[in-house]
Amino acid sequence: MADVASMTGFADAIQTTKFGSITVELKSVNGRFLEVSLRLPEELRFAEAQVRERIGAAVSRGKLDCRVSVTRDAAAAGTRVNATVLGQIAELAHQVQKALPQATPMGIGEILRWPGVIESESGEPDAWRESLLDALDRALQGLQQSRTREGASLATALRERCSGIETIVGRLRANMPRILSETERRMNERITQALGNSLGASVNPGGLTREEINERVRQEVTLQGSRSDVAEEMDRLSTHVTEVRRVLDKGGAVGRRLDFLMQELNRESNTIASKASVVETTGAAVELKLFIEQMREQVQNLE
Repeated sequence: MADVASMTGFADAIQTTKFGSITVELKSVNGRFLEVSLRLPEELRFAEAQVRERIGAAVSRGKLDCRVSVTRDAAAAGTRVNATVLGQIAELAHQVQKALPQATPMGIGEILRWPGVIESESGEPDAWRESLLDALDRALQGLQQSRTREGASLATALRERCSGIETIVGRLRANMPRILSETERRMNERITQALGNSLGASVNPGGLTREEINERVRQEVTLQGSRSDVAEEMDRLSTHVTEVRRVLDKGGAVGRRLDFLMQELNRESNTIASKASVVETTGAAVELKLFIEQMREQVQNLE
């Protein structure tokens, strides 16, 4: 059984090399499809295709932000300061100081962290590739663990609300015979009174006999009873709840399937609300819609 994963998570990893260190930060939120925003330093642009490929293999849905930063070790063998970049920084600093005399000058640490100030041997980019991918793999593993932990919490919340829906349906199902009987009784009284008045009037436009009135009453009561009966809707609600549990138990990428089931659950609760003829049924429909809306919000975060 695969784990249910949320689309929300965060992880980072640092890989140290002889030239410095690489930091990979991953942050993901919910999204309809996989959307990757990748920020790489210029010296690692050559690995962009491989980074995207590994992210795509590990994550199927969500908006994912991947930020990679490089901290070079100025004391490492084979490293040196790029005089050209240093000169550009000095010129920029001079312009800023001229325009803003009160501005605080940059410190040595800030200058060394400036992109391109520290450079290494010409073959250095290839030497960083393996370290970058190692850091990315560990960050992806951490991200998946984070998303799985949250996914487990969301699955628990969904199961609890499934139980809540079953409780409401069970209560409504137990009371439905009484509700229908009460509805038919009130309808019978109103229709009998209305048709009886026409029978007792001096002029009877319809020419109805008492037997015909009684038959009309039975027809109207039967029709209203069928309109108020929500047995089929309750059966479908129970079926959908069972399917939600089955999908959660199966695990994996369940978000789209559960989103469809939320639509079906909402459809049945709307039908129950439209058929409600007593306050009890209306209240049950409102409770159902509340649980379903809570589930829908949770499902939006599942991968």
